Amino acid sequence: MKIDSDFNDIDALGDSHIGTSSDTPMRQDAFKLSNEEKIDIIKDDVRHIMETLGLDLSDDSLSGTPNRVAKMFVNEIFGGLDPDKKPSASTFENKYKYGEMLVEKNITVYSTCEHHLLPIVGKAHVAYISSGKVVGLSKMNRIVDYFAKRPQVQERLTIQIVRELQSVLNTEDVACVIDAKHLCVNSRGIRDVDCSTVTSEFGGKFKEKETRREFLDYIQLDTQF
Repeated sequence: MKIDSDFNDIDALGDSHIGTSSDTPMRQDAFKLSNEEKIDIIKDDVRHIMETLGLDLSDDSLSGTPNRVAKMFVNEIFGGLDPDKKPSASTFENKYKYGEMLVEKNITVYSTCEHHLLPIVGKAHVAYISSGKVVGLSKMNRIVDYFAKRPQVQERLTIQIVRELQSVLNTEDVACVIDAKHLCVNSRGIRDVDCSTVTSEFGGKFKEKETRREFLDYIQLDTQF
């Protein structure tokens, strides 16, 4: 039947970890409901899932789980879907005329695979070359965290980080490399616990071989204290 074929195609897309857009797919009415209304609805859905699995929600250990999961989804791990939580990234004039690349490495990434809703955990390395503007270092971490806190594929996350910094800094000269483990690969399916996924996005001068090589050399430096 065609419907079975369609579902098989959808499953294959997810198991191959393929994204369909560089923008997070969102419905036009995504923000019609308040966060509190979303939590109430998700809470009931989680309760239904748990009851369907045969769990006894009258048990003290399980009774609060639907509400905890709903609040976690809306306020925490998927908080990056809320445009009101987008970090403000004030820029400053590059008065000291620093003209080399700035690299912020080992930024912790906690995200969620949009195909199985399992964690993606790793590190992001971000760099830019100022065109006259600079941004506070912590803002780079916050931008990574904002786009990570949504159902994601790693390729899209990498692109979104670069695009946002290009917009904030008014320069194409931005790069990002992410190295992360996907629990949908490590803990289910093939269950390969040792593999990780590396993605990169290079803009402007970072497309040049020498500049890209310099950036990659920087992120290999042992700077742990």
